[in-house]
Amino acid sequence: MGEESAKYRLLDKVNSPKDIKGFSIEDLRELCAEIRRYMIECCSVNPGHLGSSLGAVELMVGLHYVYDAPEDKLVFDVGHQAYAHKIITGRREAFRMNRMKDGISGFPKRSESEYDAFGAGHSSTSISAALGFAEAAKVLGLKQKSVALIGDGSLTGGMAFEGLNNAGASKSDILVILNDNNISIDRNIGALHEYLLKVTTDPRYNRAKKQVWDRLGDGWFRKAVQKVVATTKSHLVRGSGGHLFQAMGFRYFGPIDGNDIVQVVETLKKLKDLGGPLMLHAMTMKGKGYAPAEADQTTWHAPGIFDPETGMRQKSKKGESRYQDVFGQVLLELAGMDGRVVGITPAMASGCGMNLLASKMPERFFDVGIEEEHAVTFSAGLAAGGLKPFCNIYSSFSQRAYDQIIHDIALQELPVVLCLDRSGIVGEDGPTHHGCFDMAVYRTIPGAVIAAPKDETELKMMMYTGMKSSTGPFIIRYPRGYGEGSDWKTAEYEVLEPGKGEMLMEGSDVAVIAAGPSANRAVEAAEMMKQETGWNPAIYNIRYIKPVDIDILKEVAEGFTHVITIEDGCLKGGLNGAVCEYMASREESRPEVTAIGIPDRYIPQGTQEELREDCGLSTDRILASMKKAFEKKCKKDKKVLQN
Repeated sequence: MGEESAKYRLLDKVNSPKDIKGFSIEDLRELCAEIRRYMIECCSVNPGHLGSSLGAVELMVGLHYVYDAPEDKLVFDVGHQAYAHKIITGRREAFRMNRMKDGISGFPKRSESEYDAFGAGHSSTSISAALGFAEAAKVLGLKQKSVALIGDGSLTGGMAFEGLNNAGASKSDILVILNDNNISIDRNIGALHEYLLKVTTDPRYNRAKKQVWDRLGDGWFRKAVQKVVATTKSHLVRGSGGHLFQAMGFRYFGPIDGNDIVQVVETLKKLKDLGGPLMLHAMTMKGKGYAPAEADQTTWHAPGIFDPETGMRQKSKKGESRYQDVFGQVLLELAGMDGRVVGITPAMASGCGMNLLASKMPERFFDVGIEEEHAVTFSAGLAAGGLKPFCNIYSSFSQRAYDQIIHDIALQELPVVLCLDRSGIVGEDGPTHHGCFDMAVYRTIPGAVIAAPKDETELKMMMYTGMKSSTGPFIIRYPRGYGEGSDWKTAEYEVLEPGKGEMLMEGSDVAVIAAGPSANRAVEAAEMMKQETGWNPAIYNIRYIKPVDIDILKEVAEGFTHVITIEDGCLKGGLNGAVCEYMASREESRPEVTAIGIPDRYIPQGTQEELREDCGLSTDRILASMKKAFEKKCKKDKKVLQN
């Protein structure tokens, strides 16, 4: 590593947690600084979830210094904060390929390292998993410790409270560390956030602190007293701050300064040998140690490529719109058209584009925290109350609310528009975040409408159609990232009738039925096919997976010998399932069906382009499938002539 190596006097010596066991406190402080510099260096050229991990460095170093992983089980919620953990546990060099194809995952992953006790990617799971480890150790007679590290944002999730309730009642030997940085991805909202804020703003603590500080001035004696005050702080606050956790059966400790390695290590050493359910409240700063990340914590949660010296971020593509931006602008326009339109998000306001509605019409915007199930049922309640809710949830996160979509929306036929952002291949976040299953899963729900816009303009029209719908769920699924460059801003609003698709290109012999933006790749491939061979297939944009356009399916069945289905979703049960079901129901001609989509396996991380190529969804791979279908058709025709 040459010059680079010289920057990391201690970090270069750390290949496992055992290597830090002999470090002094001063060494640990320097190690934390080096880890931060290393994370900034790596993430500046290879983007990741930087802010959370910068804030949790001391907690990660302290945990590995005091506990003995992998024998002791350290469980991380979501995993956004776990970069320092990965770097310490033998993956320092591998971290340079974090979230890249064939590199390490951006989240804890059991198959990647013995130090990753439990995989993560979705929030609020750590307490339940850590409790499972604690109970397993009890049954097997093991002496291992069980620790869950959860952020204050994840603690808003109902599953976290289910875990707390069970752990407190069971009296299990478990330590829950609440990493309280006052923010998840966007600024935290809700009663729990206000409660935790109360803990650190307790007037008794702050009144005592001010009086002492005023008398001590800025000398050495004040610094000496700081340590005493830090210890006293928990006693002053616990009376009001620990009630919630104590009522649930936990012994509450804190709050401590989670960015002070001395406090972290000393506290963890004292708690390690205590039995029963323990709650340690640690205050940290998201983005700690990097001024741009401290100043704008939402942006620097996942900042993309940036200059580590200046903090200047790489600018987005000019003149192109991301689907989330289209959603945000259209929602605001629809809210202006109809006073009943409201927006609901489970803590993803900026990620989904709903921050625009929040800014312009705050009374029509609801951020419910990381609570997908509640978001859906809350939306159902809003609809039953006479409003037109647009509930935006990332596709993979919507899986948590499957029961609520059926029971609370569909069964009661309530007009809720569910906008599933990040559908299909999402890229570097990997298998926990790919939106592979939504079409197949929700297609089974009676009365549901599932729309797959091919571009930004169709997203706009489908949102308008959803607003005009009198029943639900009306599900619109669209991908992460930039659109096709359609002129959506000037397009006049119109209803796109559910169950009606369109023909994009006339053709013969082979028909291609595509869902979503894959229809554009199919057109590109067909045009290339025509130039290369003089032959072109027919291309259909199905638009709606449910109800599917029976007229198109009938036309294809009667006029073509081969059909190719294309979808950015799992092949089993989605568009391919709908087409094959129809073809199988026919007694007359049945064309041969070739399916292109996400295969029956979990797709790893990589860029969207790399993974679509692997799954056969790139233009070149679609062209190859067209050629193969054409060759099969020609062989079949030749065989018929010979007979």
